[in-house]
Amino acid sequence: MTMRPASNSVQGAAGPARFAVVGSGWRSQFFLRLAQMAPERLQVTSVVTRTAERGQEVSAQWGAPTVRTTEEALADRPDFVIACVPWGQMPLTVRELVAADAHVLAETPPAPDLEGLRSLWADVGASGRVQVAEQYLLMPGHAARLALVREGVIGEVGSVQLSSTHMYHAVSLVRGLLGVEMADVVVNAREYTAPLVDPLSLAGWDLQAVPKPATTVLATLEFGGAAGGKSGLYDFTDNQWWNPLRARRIVVRGSIGEIVDDTVTRMVEPTSAITSHLSYRRRGVDMNLEGVDLDTIAFDGRVVYRNAWAGTRMSEDDVAVAQILADTGSWARGQGPAPYPLAQACQDHAISLAMAESARTHADVRVAGERWAR
Repeated sequence: MTMRPASNSVQGAAGPARFAVVGSGWRSQFFLRLAQMAPERLQVTSVVTRTAERGQEVSAQWGAPTVRTTEEALADRPDFVIACVPWGQMPLTVRELVAADAHVLAETPPAPDLEGLRSLWADVGASGRVQVAEQYLLMPGHAARLALVREGVIGEVGSVQLSSTHMYHAVSLVRGLLGVEMADVVVNAREYTAPLVDPLSLAGWDLQAVPKPATTVLATLEFGGAAGGKSGLYDFTDNQWWNPLRARRIVVRGSIGEIVDDTVTRMVEPTSAITSHLSYRRRGVDMNLEGVDLDTIAFDGRVVYRNAWAGTRMSEDDVAVAQILADTGSWARGQGPAPYPLAQACQDHAISLAMAESARTHADVRVAGERWAR
């Protein structure tokens, strides 16, 4: 599958990744916050806001300069520009930035619907200037699992079962771990509703939370062509990211073993199946005074993931987002591979849209022959 490696390298001599941000909503604040946490590696050149009043608020909160237009933002010569606008506006902003010869990192998804994806690809796909901020394969645990998969520790991977995140994010994990490139896929999905207490959300804890209907989507992904026989199982319940009553889990099954969350079982001899574990070393536990964050993930006595952002106190999700920012900066300067090209994001979202369609129609939906997949 033509995707970035699970990078966790340190910043080289090229200096920080310099980026502008178009938009000042809550999603853009993720990027501004990370630049504050690692200023020697991530630098915000400007933020485009609609009004000067909003610009003053952003500057006061994040210490970043603001401008009103993309032209002004590009005058500072950032390495790339993050399009961080609502779904409906995203394709327009991406087109505008590509037309201005900018390197672009679009928030997910790059367009809201299938026709929007097709139109955006027709207009800017050939430019090679658009990456998408899909971070899940760069999260430390997933990056460690991907490293073991690529080493062949569990043999040829045939299926991935995921109950963690939603839609295109989940599809990116399934496709990445299966290594299915742009294979055709048949999607079958159904929705089920059951009562569930939902005590925690982006807004915080709900002290009066009571059970209410929550929808779970179950979907199978059956890949064809050269990837024939490979499959994915998607399981997501409303607000599963936040709800502490719904765990996140992953199963990666291969020809000589499987990974279940942080447990790895595989054959090492004809009559010997053994089980090992991914071991996380975290700073700041008990009397450790190195800081408060993840240090390494080890497998059978060797490090398979090293946190390149240790010392910043970033969460694991923040580490992944920070890494895709750094990787996008390297790509934009011609010093590294494309971290997550537009074609991959289009395929992931097309499959996620197929899941929604299948759940609505109770029929199989096929994703095949799209222009970005050729």
